[in-house]
Amino acid sequence: MWAVLVPEALAYASIAGVSPVVGLYAAPAALVLYALLGSSRCLIVGPMSATAALSAAAVANLAGNGPDEFAAFTAALALMVGVLALVAGLCRLGFLASFISEPVLKGFIIGLALTIIVGQLPKLFGVEKGDGNFFRQLWALLGNLGDTQWRTPLVGLVSLAIVLGLRQITPVVPGALVAVLAGVALVKLSDLDQHGVAIVGPIASGLPSFGLPDGISFHDFLATAGPAVGMMLVGFAEGLGAAKTYATHDHEPIDSNRELLGLGAANLGSGLSSGMVVNGSLSKTAVNVAAGARTQLPSLFVAVLTVFTLLFLTRLFEDVPEATLAAIVIATLIGLIDFGALTDLYQLYTERLGRIYGHAARAEFIAAFAALLGVLFFDTLPGLFIGIAVSLLLLIYRVSKPYVAELGRVPGGDGQFADRDRHPENTPVPGVVVVRVESGLFFANADGVKAALTAEAARPGTKALVVDAGAMSFIDVTSIRMLDELAESLADTGVTLALAQGVGQVRDLLRVGDAKGVRMYRTLGEAVADLAP
Repeated sequence: MWAVLVPEALAYASIAGVSPVVGLYAAPAALVLYALLGSSRCLIVGPMSATAALSAAAVANLAGNGPDEFAAFTAALALMVGVLALVAGLCRLGFLASFISEPVLKGFIIGLALTIIVGQLPKLFGVEKGDGNFFRQLWALLGNLGDTQWRTPLVGLVSLAIVLGLRQITPVVPGALVAVLAGVALVKLSDLDQHGVAIVGPIASGLPSFGLPDGISFHDFLATAGPAVGMMLVGFAEGLGAAKTYATHDHEPIDSNRELLGLGAANLGSGLSSGMVVNGSLSKTAVNVAAGARTQLPSLFVAVLTVFTLLFLTRLFEDVPEATLAAIVIATLIGLIDFGALTDLYQLYTERLGRIYGHAARAEFIAAFAALLGVLFFDTLPGLFIGIAVSLLLLIYRVSKPYVAELGRVPGGDGQFADRDRHPENTPVPGVVVVRVESGLFFANADGVKAALTAEAARPGTKALVVDAGAMSFIDVTSIRMLDELAESLADTGVTLALAQGVGQVRDLLRVGDAKGVRMYRTLGEAVADLAP
């Protein structure tokens, strides 16, 4: 675990825009505090690419150009994420993770991986990095490729080949550490730093200063709250997903509220140790489990080894080429660019869904693609919130247009009814129209459902309209009033409105809401037998 965590922590700190040693500062306290408060027996926390990129974007808008101020705001941001996560955990807000759906998180991660990679490619080729969004950075990279010299890209590509090659050939060997050691050896043997190859440079040895970041006022601390909310959600969702992935092997219970407490404590420890934002890591946890970990003891040992590294081994990493760190980041992120997952989401579609919801039938794909484009065009945090907003809007749109199915009697079935669109052999009941509203009823879809039911009741010869309420999971006061008014208006035309086999809370609210005009029956069979002319 140490062999994986140390080079990745150095690399992810460079993504966050701070000295590589900040990644090492963040690890010990985070590992120990999560081990004490988290609910997973094997989850490993530490600096991660997603939250590192979010941190860089957020701090760039808050801090000046000085590296010390940038590092101070980075630590302050970790502290704010810790405070928010602790408060959320104490308030039992673990359900917050559900606001980032899996498709949105997938699109966000793909966009983030692409953005980070295009930001690391200039280091890999030894050219100046451009500013702006993904496309502007890519255009700047292409324009600057003529300035590259062969040594830097050679080091970067060899490092990339080492990491990717060892991952395929012998995954138990830590490719990142091998690439770091190989890069250091090349610098030492060939004096590459004297021939234009950028290296990490001096890294302060010793333990970090413990306490609040220097030069950060209370007002500055509050200014980090906005981006910290997004970072907490991303870090929580990513860490919770990793914890649940490996909890399934041992049927280990994962408590989302304890995960918030563990995340909060880990970030508080990191921030107070001059570190950066941390969260649970799927890749590091995979290594931990593969090595046989069954408790949090490995985290404690890794924390001790990281402290040992800070005290005695930082000189070793001063000669690491920046191209090698860029290669480690790129190799880590390549596996996250999962366009196949977007294809699967696009194919999650049927013609019936298309007829009901139109383009919104591909809601998951649209939300994922919106998050992806949002990150590429508007940066990380805006992209995340664009994805969440589109996901929620599509959900509201689909719920506001529920499918109203006409049901028919199943041949040979004892009082069974099913959708006639799917089963044309089902027979209608003369004089009685039986329908099913496949959604809960609330203010956003009440008018649409009323129009659909009115149209069904207007069929020639209809004496009764029976609504199968079995698919109605909930109802609100607006819908109760709508059903009562509909019952009265249908009664004026000689049609009786009835609900059958509704769930308990729907029946209770209809009674409490005094919907006197709506008849209620236990089963569809009873309703049809009673109302058929």
